[in-house]
Amino acid sequence: MGQTAHVSAIVWTAAASLAAWLWLLLCQGFFWRTDVRLPYREEPEEWPSVCVVVPARDEAAVLPASLPTLLAQDYPGRAEVFLVDDGSSDGTGELARELARRQGGLPLTVDSPGEPPAGWTGKLWAMRHGIGLARARDPEYLLLTDADIAHAPDSLRALVASARTGGFDVVSQMARLSVESRWERLVVPAFVYFFAQLYPFRRIGNRGARTAAAAGGCVLLRTESAERARVPDAIRHAVIDDVALARAVKGDGGHIWLGLAERVDSVRPYPRLRDLWRMVSRSAYAQLRHNPLLLAGTVLGLALVYLVPPLAVCVGLAVGSTAAAVPGALAWLVMAGTYVPMLRYYRQPLWLAPLLPFTAFLYLLMTVDSAVQHYRGRGAAWKGRTYARPDAVPDEG
Repeated sequence: MGQTAHVSAIVWTAAASLAAWLWLLLCQGFFWRTDVRLPYREEPEEWPSVCVVVPARDEAAVLPASLPTLLAQDYPGRAEVFLVDDGSSDGTGELARELARRQGGLPLTVDSPGEPPAGWTGKLWAMRHGIGLARARDPEYLLLTDADIAHAPDSLRALVASARTGGFDVVSQMARLSVESRWERLVVPAFVYFFAQLYPFRRIGNRGARTAAAAGGCVLLRTESAERARVPDAIRHAVIDDVALARAVKGDGGHIWLGLAERVDSVRPYPRLRDLWRMVSRSAYAQLRHNPLLLAGTVLGLALVYLVPPLAVCVGLAVGSTAAAVPGALAWLVMAGTYVPMLRYYRQPLWLAPLLPFTAFLYLLMTVDSAVQHYRGRGAAWKGRTYARPDAVPDEG
């Protein structure tokens, strides 16, 4: 009798998981599709001026692969690059100047804002300083990009043309992340997949939808919209600064767009699991607003959606229960099927798709670890800077 009750519970849980996957497949903004790329664009008759702002802290390792791509932008209008050296100890600022001397291209200004005051995350304080320098040039647009992002020569041109044609206040591209190591291949495509599940790209571009997000590595922002939304001052506490920026602009009536990049790439490697773990866990609990109820709901939701299907298949096969195995297998199949487009986008083998439950379990542990670190009151360290407040950890690089 006891075993029957347990099997019956598995059957109903597997059915609930399958129902959840059917809802995600059809009703969550088709998040699993990867065809949201830069929208239709026409080149303007007169190209607006743009200032590129690059916050950088201890980025000497990646700067030679990223900064030259910004300086080499093929942009018909006036453009200038401002790199804000956020208290680096590895010679980031001097290296940037040397790269500009050797390369030429767009004008480069390197400056430093000093240590951030209380209540500011380091990246947003550096961004504020860079935007302040840029405003002296009176640009129509600001390109906010991270120091580890490499841009194709026509990247700025395409962003501006898309913004002008579509009337967007924000045009953001999620840079293609590194997938060289085994752990990157397992974890990185899932990171973007989960992000799109939380923030379906199609809804972000819909003026009538509340969903708002951007990808901090590549954000073209209309200067007038930034001033109207008080960016970055209004989001100075934000952990996940790119999402906060998009919400501020959209909340002020701005039109925003986010999609997958075609030729905008991150050059930062994450060769070990602990590197990826740190990337996720430093902001995971902030995503849940440091709310234990949201944490519990997230853990249960991840378990139901991602862990129950393979568990139901294993239990069903072990006890000979088709009623448990079939819905579990169907849910697992839908899960893997929705993951295939992202694997193709990242040019990864499709046999990784059935392993998504394992990757989701890793993300569950990373999220719990993020909460544990919060409640231990350790604050957080990032590139040699310790933040006493756990809710003031910057989402840098």
